[in-house]
Amino acid sequence: MSAAETAATRPRGLRVKRAYEPAAAGDGLRVLVDRLWPRGISKDKARVDLWLKAIAPSDALRRRVHDGRLSWSGFAAAYGRELAQEPAKSAAAELRQLVRRQRVTLLYASRDQINNNAVALKRWLQRSVRARRRTAHKSR
Repeated sequence: MSAAETAATRPRGLRVKRAYEPAAAGDGLRVLVDRLWPRGISKDKARVDLWLKAIAPSDALRRRVHDGRLSWSGFAAAYGRELAQEPAKSAAAELRQLVRRQRVTLLYASRDQINNNAVALKRWLQRSVRARRRTAHKSR
């Protein structure tokens, strides 16, 4: 099988998973998207392939949402603005490239499985990709 055929059949996509959950064969590339290492889990057990600290929300933003000064929607909007600025912008571009080539699982440590930075990041990336496709389609 050629490299192009292998790339075409390789599972791609974006998943979100708690860093404390066991690694699975279907995870693909496991990317930790938190600024801090998850408490109480060894690097061997976490099986993190890439740690993108630069893509994590700023400490100030994280603190504002955790202490209730910022709603979830406010957090998602502010995080989106941070992702459009360096150094997160470069990390997001790297992540987009990885997702194009293979399945990627975004790992996070939060107990909240619905409202966490990995979920917000996944939604932001999906909107970003759709917007880029629309722009590319209009320019043809």
